Amino acid sequence: MEQQVIDAVSRHPHVESIRLVGSRARGDARDESDWDFRVEVNDFDAVASALPTLLSRLDPIAQQWDRLSDKHCWMLIVAGPTKVDLIFPDKPHEHESPWTPNAETLAGIDAHFWDWMLWLRSKVAADQHELVQAELRKLFDHLLGPLGGQAIPESIEDAIGAYRAVRDRAEIAFGFQVARLLENAVAPALIGAAEKADGLS
Repeated sequence: MEQQVIDAVSRHPHVESIRLVGSRARGDARDESDWDFRVEVNDFDAVASALPTLLSRLDPIAQQWDRLSDKHCWMLIVAGPTKVDLIFPDKPHEHESPWTPNAETLAGIDAHFWDWMLWLRSKVAADQHELVQAELRKLFDHLLGPLGGQAIPESIEDAIGAYRAVRDRAEIAFGFQVARLLENAVAPALIGAAEKADGLS
């Protein structure tokens, strides 16, 4: 994965460097850990607009900007499922407002939800219980609540059930159905994590 991402992104003439960082670089990653890359560029706008094309050779199932990161971060999920983050350390990013659900945003909301759950899987595996709880509260504020959710989920399994219920209702309300390709790829990988997380308080 490391060389595939580096080869894909470094093709752009305005990419000055890209290197693996985080747990994968330190050598203490778990099987569930993300692949994080630090990307330095001399023309951010040019690179940003080219990312979907550059990364097409990885056949991503989903990709989008992280709405809640302190630095601009391009998130993608590839077969596995595996989460990859491209972090641009020199480009500060203000956290965005909670999602506003409508027919145009449901697909983005869906990608954000499953990416978030895949990331949380690694935190559950690392027994970071307090972080998981905080993220589930944030998930409710930014995504589940706007969709009509009524309670903060207590686990990954609870979040998945709540999301499916409010998404299904939103699809009817807005006359738009989200493709299930991403869900079908990610949800099975979350089963073990969901069982471990169940009952966190």
